[in-house]
Amino acid sequence: MDAIRQFIDVENHTFKVTLPDDFNAKRVEIIILPSNNEDFSISKATQKMLDKRLEQYHQNQNDVYDFDELLKELNDEL
Repeated sequence: MDAIRQFIDVENHTFKVTLPDDFNAKRVEIIILPSNNEDFSISKATQKMLDKRLEQYHQNQNDVYDFDELLKELNDEL
């Protein structure tokens, strides 16, 4: 299943969704949910973990794995 998640600004009660060129579905289901980023919060422990991972990334920027490649490798192993 192909899924696309976008955060889009609404202007005058309308918005426009642009699909990628390789998205070829003839019919889609659209679910509209309000996005309130102001209500988003995480615990101090989670923030500490994220800060640590970000620092590790900054120290080793070439030591990362492409997510799509990871999924493909995992799929190949099944």
